[in-house]
Amino acid sequence: MDNVYDQILLDTEERMEKTIENFKEKIKGMRTGRAQPALIENIKVHYYGSPTPIRQLANIGTPEPQLLVVKPFDPSCLGEIEKAIQKANIGITPNNDGKVIRLQIPPLSEENRKKLATFAKDTAEETKVSLRNIRRDANKQADQAEKEKQISEDDLKHLKDEIQKILKEKEEEVEKILAAKTKELMED
Repeated sequence: MDNVYDQILLDTEERMEKTIENFKEKIKGMRTGRAQPALIENIKVHYYGSPTPIRQLANIGTPEPQLLVVKPFDPSCLGEIEKAIQKANIGITPNNDGKVIRLQIPPLSEENRKKLATFAKDTAEETKVSLRNIRRDANKQADQAEKEKQISEDDLKHLKDEIQKILKEKEEEVEKILAAKTKELMED
């Protein structure tokens, strides 16, 4: 009987973890006015017919706080990387010198910082809604397991309490990530 109980908890926690990882990925690439490889590393480049993230095709360095340098492993894909960065519309014009691509990161205006912080907050709210949906699904699974006599009524109550506890922990984690990102965005 514990097997069903544990399985529901494990699935719930795994799904919530994936949701939080997705949230981290979404806000990782947000511009802060400083050069960060995360800004472009996931941009897809058409490389021999398949979309490939830049990080798999090139080294991305930050020799200066406001400069990203992209040095492809295969120099023949330099033009494709440049096109992909332009297409990504990240507000930075790539400068291709034939060997590397330089991206000068302009400082963010106060207005843009606030917009990014609002976007991060909205993304955090969407993440919390997803977490609550996972909780709802887990509670339905628990109810179904109790109905099918796979777990007792007492176990059902404990299981729902555990699911709620996991949700609270994950929501707090989202808040901490959001607070750190907002602080980073608002710094000069």
